[in-house]
Amino acid sequence: MSGDSSLFNNALREDVGSFDQSVTFRVLFNNRPFSNGCDLRPSTVANRPRVEVGGDDLRVFYTLVMVDLDAPNPSNPTLKEYLHWMVTDIPATTDASFGRELVRYESPRPAIGIHRIVFALLRQKRRTCVYRPEVRENFSTQSFAQEYELSSPVAAAYFNCQREAGSGGRRFF
Repeated sequence: MSGDSSLFNNALREDVGSFDQSVTFRVLFNNRPFSNGCDLRPSTVANRPRVEVGGDDLRVFYTLVMVDLDAPNPSNPTLKEYLHWMVTDIPATTDASFGRELVRYESPRPAIGIHRIVFALLRQKRRTCVYRPEVRENFSTQSFAQEYELSSPVAAAYFNCQREAGSGGRRFF
């Protein structure tokens, strides 16, 4: 993923914790990859993306989370992090379809402002060690990782999303 990585890294550390980009990771919507910080409309992200995970050992498993850092609106993100998707037990060298979908994909549909949508990939200590969170609202990637002994994110990607007819506005990255 390309883009202004230093701004992205700082924002991600603040919200989901520090990370190192140690695993190759690719997110594709409609079979097209995106660049970090790009603007994607709700119609583009309506369907679950394909998420490819690198590595070289099928015995290594990952958890994928997709969160909105700005729900319900960037000026007052009282629901942040809003959990849009969670897949666990993804073997290295495969894609998210080989994992267990714990939280069904819900496409972002921001009503107000430009929202930062983040994908974070966390390494598991072992298979089947992660359980479904109770709610989507106010999810915390950092707390969840601590509770289930997951690593800090080993890969991450993000895009900006606003309502279909939205234009301009404040940029966060």
